[in-house]
Amino acid sequence: MPNPSADAHSQPDRPAHGTIFAPYASAPESSRGRLHPQSESSFRSAFQRDRDRVIHSGAFRRMKHKTQVFVYHEGDYFRTRLTHSLEVAQIARTICRNLGLNEDLAEAVALAHDLGHTPFGHAGEDALDAVMAGYGGFDHNAQTLRILTKLEQRYVEFDGLNLTWEALEGVVKHNGPLTGPHTNAKRPLPAAIREYVATHDLELSTFAGPEAQVAALADDIAYNSHDLDDGLRAGLFEIDAIVDLPLVGQALTDVRTQHPAVSNSRHIHEVIRRLIGDMVSDLLVETGRHIAASGAGSAAEIRALDHPVAAFSEAMLTVNQALKDFLFTHMYRHYRVNRMTSKARRVVTALFDLFLAEPELLTPEWRDRAQGRNQPGRARVVADYIAGMTDRYALDTYAELFQLEKTN
Repeated sequence: MPNPSADAHSQPDRPAHGTIFAPYASAPESSRGRLHPQSESSFRSAFQRDRDRVIHSGAFRRMKHKTQVFVYHEGDYFRTRLTHSLEVAQIARTICRNLGLNEDLAEAVALAHDLGHTPFGHAGEDALDAVMAGYGGFDHNAQTLRILTKLEQRYVEFDGLNLTWEALEGVVKHNGPLTGPHTNAKRPLPAAIREYVATHDLELSTFAGPEAQVAALADDIAYNSHDLDDGLRAGLFEIDAIVDLPLVGQALTDVRTQHPAVSNSRHIHEVIRRLIGDMVSDLLVETGRHIAASGAGSAAEIRALDHPVAAFSEAMLTVNQALKDFLFTHMYRHYRVNRMTSKARRVVTALFDLFLAEPELLTPEWRDRAQGRNQPGRARVVADYIAGMTDRYALDTYAELFQLEKTN
């Protein structure tokens, strides 16, 4: 795969940790630093340290039992938030390596981007947003920032993980600028983000650095391809239902022609493998073209552009949208998924109402956090508590408090 940096710039820089970066990459030694100043490691770059702090966080471990689409007891094979985040990180590292970008920063952003998700996926988030409507609402990206800067309480000097400016920027701008002329945000800026940037400006009106842009599109590649895989293996739709999808249908036809004797499960794996490869290849070529055309010589110059540099081609955008539309109809609105989401909304709503009315039912740590707060403050503590639950813990807590049988 050709490296687009060779066309746009002559000599890449070699940072202290031995990796060769393109000039427009985010170099750790040029980081804008951390909100709470710390001496950096002699054997890990600042972005490696970010990644390691995310991996060692409690919120990261809890993603093991947080839903991607299926709840945890549907089966061990299906994706969770944890496995999805690992897949996003792997794809993002591959793309960054080929573009001369900083793999460690992309990995840190990819591993952190879903930390703020509630139990039960988007159904849990929608329910929590609804009950929090009078208290500022709930947004999983804002919740991720709260986790990274406040709710993880592991270090003696500060709350949160004290990640670098670049990592926090990448997480907050996962879907693009949040203010200014280039934003696609459809709702007001969440209070958690507004409050944080008052003391640590993440420049919400600009695009994120190139590594974070890559991580965001790696997320698209991962969840589209792997939701398709999970939907097929769960029997929500048959393999013949995908024959008319662009790119996917042709891949299936080719695989069946080339390997007619193998099982459908292997056909599925091969189709998904080819889909990921085609999407990554397209993203590499198109992003390389955009970087070269921009003439950007630094990550700061990429941020200052009026458009993202990480992008799919128009043809792949069409494929991507067709996949999203198919999954929405055949998977996310399947009656089995609808039943799970309905149950999730009832569980989250009931737990929120009970804990808000009776905060003494919270575990001691969270009861202490709620004590002495006004109603909006208590509501936010309860939302933080529920958002941090795994699917299993939420169901078991509901069963315990509402006198139902436990799930196990």
